[in-house]
Amino acid sequence: MTPGWILIAILALSAVGYYMGRRRSQFVAGRGEGGAVKLHSRPTYYGALAALACGIPALLLFTVWRVSEESIITRLVVSGLPEAVRALPEGGLDLAVNDIKNLASGNIVSGEIDAGMRAAADHYLRLRSISHGALAVCSLALGIAALLLVLRLITPRLRARNAVERVVNALLIVCSSIAVFTTVGIVLSILFEAIRFFRVVPVTDFLFGLEWSPQMAIRSDQVGSSGAFGAVPVFTGTLMIAAIAMAVAIPLGLLAAIYLSEYAAPRVRAILKPSLELLAGIPTVVYGFFAALTVAPAIRNAGEALGLDVSSESALAAGLVMGVMIIPFVSSLSDDVIHAVPRSLRDGACALGSTPSETIRKVVLPAALPGIVGSILLAVSRAIGETMIVVMAAGLAANLTANPLKAVTTVTVQMVTLLVGDQEFDSPKTLAAFALGLVLFVTTLCLNVVALGVVRKYREQYE
Repeated sequence: MTPGWILIAILALSAVGYYMGRRRSQFVAGRGEGGAVKLHSRPTYYGALAALACGIPALLLFTVWRVSEESIITRLVVSGLPEAVRALPEGGLDLAVNDIKNLASGNIVSGEIDAGMRAAADHYLRLRSISHGALAVCSLALGIAALLLVLRLITPRLRARNAVERVVNALLIVCSSIAVFTTVGIVLSILFEAIRFFRVVPVTDFLFGLEWSPQMAIRSDQVGSSGAFGAVPVFTGTLMIAAIAMAVAIPLGLLAAIYLSEYAAPRVRAILKPSLELLAGIPTVVYGFFAALTVAPAIRNAGEALGLDVSSESALAAGLVMGVMIIPFVSSLSDDVIHAVPRSLRDGACALGSTPSETIRKVVLPAALPGIVGSILLAVSRAIGETMIVVMAAGLAANLTANPLKAVTTVTVQMVTLLVGDQEFDSPKTLAAFALGLVLFVTTLCLNVVALGVVRKYREQYE
């Protein structure tokens, strides 16, 4: 029985538990002397309690078992290998175990297949089959035992609703904690690797250096043999492209939101808003093709007609197309926020003699400013994190320039470039990606703090 079917069986058992718990509560309520007995909670709560009591222990056992299953099976397989194989260095033993797993799953192995490897693969498959069977028996048995126990505890005085609410509250806390701990884990993983990088490259050279050439040369006389890790050109290109994109997305998106919310007829709004939101569903690689094949040549031809020196790949081309891509992030969210402003504010402004445009500028937009700032912040994060459009339209050259007609690169593009292929994880070239990620995280955090300050200021003023 595969783990997927075991999980489906646990969920089906929980559904059966809900039905049995609900029926059990109704049966208990009708057994009182002189007629029906009033239950503390509704029958649905007793059913939910039975389903939770049946499903949660079984799912916990399933999760713990699956997490520890692979390591235990691997140890058992390694213990059965010949002494010569177990005496191999750590890297050689890991390669042998990987070949055994690949052979068991039908994938390609790195070396020749001998009888010992075939026997180890068969042993691995037997252990995994036994583990899956034991998991099915133990998890379903635990669920059935918990279900029978809850069914015996169901009485008219059982506070099923309180118990269900406590369990649901605990589940919500666990889910929130997982999100928080995941964020903390991401930050710490980036921080530790960035610290390793800063032990090799000084922080000042990274933050204030004006040359970015992270490749490590083969010969000592080759240019950049020691590596150049000045991140200023990378962050300059990121900010330039993001600024161009936001210069396109914020005005167009905000004006589109104002029109859809305040001026458009309901039929027009019902057509235009979904059509505008379709821009967010187009793959970024399509935008990249459009930028590389249409926008960039058009900008280059226009620049040549004006006597300007325009690169075939430019920050302007990438920024314009990226701005069009993130218009829905501004327009859709801003439209929802503006549409949610109470009608009483509009009516009060009009009653005082304000025109519709004055009402929008002086009442509606300030009241909706916290949500608008949130939509703009989301759009900025989307612009900073975009990679494909930059690769295809702006290039990979880390040029320190303020000219949007030149080729530039961004932080995310460099991170992808540094981590692609077979790299030594301890080399400064690879660790530089984590340093870039750390600085990008700090920058985004500062943007969030500034945005929260603006939101708090205007929220206190208009609430």
